[in-house]
Amino acid sequence: MGSFDEAIGVVLEHEGGYVNDPADPGGETRYGISKRSYPDVDIASLSLEGAKAIYRRDFWRYDKVEDQLVATKIFDMAVNMGPVPAHRIVQQACGIQTDGAFGPGTTAAVNARGAALLAELRARAAVHYARIIIRTPTSEKYLLGWMRRAVN
Repeated sequence: MGSFDEAIGVVLEHEGGYVNDPADPGGETRYGISKRSYPDVDIASLSLEGAKAIYRRDFWRYDKVEDQLVATKIFDMAVNMGPVPAHRIVQQACGIQTDGAFGPGTTAAVNARGAALLAELRARAAVHYARIIIRTPTSEKYLLGWMRRAVN
C-alpha cells in the first residue's frame, strides 16, 4: 500500500527549498508550498514538518494504491500540477471516466494496472508539461526540470 512517508522524500527532492522567483506564478515558495495557494502561511519561515503536514492534509490520497512507485508518482504529479489535472491524467491512462477525483473507482483502476501504469504516467506527465509551454511560452525556463520530474 502507498506510504506517505516513502513518497514525501521524492516530492521534497523535486520541490527543493526556498524560492522567490518573480516569474513563478506561485510566487514565494518553500518545499513546494506557494504563497499563492497558502496566503496565510509564512512561507519564508515554513518548517519542513509544516510543509509535510500540509502535503499530508491537502494532497495525499494514495494509501490504498498498492504499488508504492505508482502512489509516489501520482502524489508528485498532484503536487506539481494540482490534484485535479494529475487525477485526470491518471484516469485517462487507466481508460476510465475523467472527473479529476481520486475515489474508489480510480484507486481500483490504478491497482488493476499495477506497476505497468508507471511508464504511462511518466509519458503523460511529459505531454502535460509540453502543453503548458505551448500555452505559456514564458514558462519554458521550467521545462527541463519538469521533464526530469516527469520521467522520475
